Amino acid sequence: MSNTNNAKKYWKENIRYLSVLLIIWFLVSYGCGILFREELNQFRLGGFKLGFWFAQQGSIYVFVILIFVYVRLMNKLDKKYGYDEK
Repeated sequence: MSNTNNAKKYWKENIRYLSVLLIIWFLVSYGCGILFREELNQFRLGGFKLGFWFAQQGSIYVFVILIFVYVRLMNKLDKKYGYDEK
């Protein structure tokens, strides 16, 4: 019974991590690249308007960073619930 309860807690926490990370990625890729483009285009990064940069490069960089954040979070979660490799 305890093992099943731990598995449910593990997946609930995993889904919460995924939800937060996907919301961040959505805000960066869709929000910064499309919705807030005009406001961000007032600034420049590397000679390009910031809204354009987020649409072309920034969302990709953020996605890769979020992958590493997810790996780190899952390693901690695995250790917390005893699913880590020994």
